[in-house]
Amino acid sequence: MTRPGAADPVVEDVTAAAYTVPTDAPEADGTLAWDATTLVLATARSGGTTGTGWTYGAPATADVITGQLAGVVTGRCAFDVPAANEAMSRAVRNAGRPGLVAGALSAVDIALWDLKARLLGLPLVRLLGASRAEVPVYGSGGFTTYDDAGQDRQLRGWTEQLGIPRVKVKIGEDRGGAEDRDRHRVARARRSIGDDAELYVDANGAYTRKQAVRAARHLDAHGVLWFEEPVSSDDLAGLAGIRDAVTADVAAGEYGYTLPYFGAMLAAGAVDCLQADATRCGGITVWLRAAALAEAAGLQISGHCAPHAHAHAAAAVPNLRHLEWFHDHTRIESMLFSGALDPGGGSVRPGADGTPGHGLVLLAGRAEPYRVG
Repeated sequence: MTRPGAADPVVEDVTAAAYTVPTDAPEADGTLAWDATTLVLATARSGGTTGTGWTYGAPATADVITGQLAGVVTGRCAFDVPAANEAMSRAVRNAGRPGLVAGALSAVDIALWDLKARLLGLPLVRLLGASRAEVPVYGSGGFTTYDDAGQDRQLRGWTEQLGIPRVKVKIGEDRGGAEDRDRHRVARARRSIGDDAELYVDANGAYTRKQAVRAARHLDAHGVLWFEEPVSSDDLAGLAGIRDAVTADVAAGEYGYTLPYFGAMLAAGAVDCLQADATRCGGITVWLRAAALAEAAGLQISGHCAPHAHAHAAAAVPNLRHLEWFHDHTRIESMLFSGALDPGGGSVRPGADGTPGHGLVLLAGRAEPYRVG
C-alpha cells in the first residue's frame, strides 16, 4: 500500500447504498425490458469532506463495495486514485472482475476522484485538465415500448424544447423480429426531428449480421449517422464486417469492463467510434485510458449513459464525440442530486460554476424513499 505522508489526507471511510427508481413508463430495447432502474452510490470520506460516485446495476453491487472494496481503499492517501483503482482490481481477482464487481469498483473510483477534487477545492475537470469547455450531448431513449405519440413527444422535447441537435432511438424490437415496426419508427423519428438534426439508432445487439446490413439500407434512406450495437458487442468480427458494409458509423463498447476489452475491439477494427462507460469499465481512471487507446487508433470516444458521472472526464479528452443524455439516468440524477447540468443547446459545461468535484450532491431526503437493501 502507498503510505500517505503526514500531511496527506487519508480515505477514512467508504460506504454504499442502492436506490431503485421506477420508470415513468414501461421501457424496452431490442433485447431487454424493464420497469425500474437502480443507482448504486459509493461514498468516500476524508477529514469531513465527502466524495460520491455511482453505477447502475443490481442492488447487490452495494454489498461488493462494502464487503470487498471498502477495506482495500480505507487508509490510503486520498490523492492516489490510480493506486487505489489498481489495488481494488487486484483484490477482486477471484470474485470475477467483469460485470457487477466492475460496477462496484467503478463507483468507488468515481467517488475517489470526486473526493480528491473536493479536497483540493477544484472542479473535477480542472483537476484532470480541460480539453474543452463544452461537452456535446445527444438525447437517448426512444424505447420500443413507446407508441408513435410517445416517441414523437420525447424527440421533440429534446430537439425543440432543449435544442439538442442529435437524438437516438431503439430498434431491433423483439430481438430483431419486428423489422417492419423498426422501419416505421425510424421514419417517424426523422419526421419528428426534421432534416437538420442528427438521427442515431441502437439495436442493442438484436440483429444477425445480414439482418443488420439489410436494415442499414433503410437507415441510410433516413439519414441515420450512428448504428449502435447492430449485433452483439461480443461479435467483433461481425461488427467489423458490418462496419465495412454500411454507411452509418458503427459504435459499441458499453459492456467493456476492462481495458483489454477496448484494446481487442479496436484491434479488430470493429467500430468507427468507441463507447465506454465509466460506471462499468473501472471508473474515470480506466475511462481516460480507454479514450487514449481510441485516440491512438485515430478514433473518437463517446460516453455511454450516466452523463453526470462522465461529464468532467469527457471535457478532459481531445477525442470526445459526445455523451449520451439517457432518459432514465438524467431523470434519476436530477431527482436524487442537486447540481444537475443543463443540456440546453446540445451541450453541457462541467465545472463552469466553479463547484468542486463533479458538482452533484445527494439529496438524502429525496433519495431515501427509493433506498433498497
